[in-house]
Amino acid sequence: MPRDDRGVINCSGRWEWDETLYAGAARYYLIGRMPYPDRLARAISGELGLDGTGRLLDVGCGPGSLTLLLAPLFESATGIDGSSEMIATASASAARADVTNTNWEVRRAEEIGPDLGRFRAVTFAQSFHWLNRPLVASLVRSALEPGGACVIVYATTHAGVDTNDALPLPTPPREQIDGLIAAYLGTTRRAGRGTRPVADRPGDDTRRTDEDILAGARLRLAAELTIPPGPPAYRDEDEIVASVFSLSYAAPDHFGVRLAEFERDMRTLLRRTALDGRFCEQPKEIRVNVWLPAP
Repeated sequence: MPRDDRGVINCSGRWEWDETLYAGAARYYLIGRMPYPDRLARAISGELGLDGTGRLLDVGCGPGSLTLLLAPLFESATGIDGSSEMIATASASAARADVTNTNWEVRRAEEIGPDLGRFRAVTFAQSFHWLNRPLVASLVRSALEPGGACVIVYATTHAGVDTNDALPLPTPPREQIDGLIAAYLGTTRRAGRGTRPVADRPGDDTRRTDEDILAGARLRLAAELTIPPGPPAYRDEDEIVASVFSLSYAAPDHFGVRLAEFERDMRTLLRRTALDGRFCEQPKEIRVNVWLPAP
């Protein structure tokens, strides 16, 4: 199948990077995604022995949520993302927060090269699964300075856990929202101009675990950290709407001329659950794997 200069599909028909993956979603991230907690930064700092020196590279940084949290722990921090929209949002967020030791670059993870220099830590937060993982893992190993670490953050920040525990307010009707998305866009989840990779398709490396791929790049698992969830998060209707539009499979551009209609239907659904538009969700725990170069 053909491929243009932005890249969508390779010759085997498998999905590859598409710059429209989160088209229109960047501005919704800051509203719709629950922030990473400070205890995540403390856990990473403690594990790596950070002391304000060295350089950080945050890969697939999106709007800079993790980059800005970790930047004070380093001399400098660089965020890269294949989306110019995400990078513009991250740069603006850094300026608003008066964080001056960051720089931002529109660059795919697969384009990490010697021109970036070497880093004390390279991080991935909810991004590694979108990448050509074997290639990126190899590039990251080369980008680490002696004693440097690759840190993979596994988190879900757009929504909380499914729970039967009593919460102070109603939880958003996530299952019904997904049904509404499917009614508008179909049951096959979108990924840019293509669809999400199918894990059981023959020859598709989505069946390989991150652990297998990182070990294949001569990295060794040095630590597995668990960041326990914090207290319930209070969220309003606008935040829930934004959380949906921050998803790759529900990014605003997917809906085209029906975007306003979809948003209207989603808000109607939310108001059936909570007339006053106030909700509560229990955040999920965060897992962090720290990888060091193997001998």
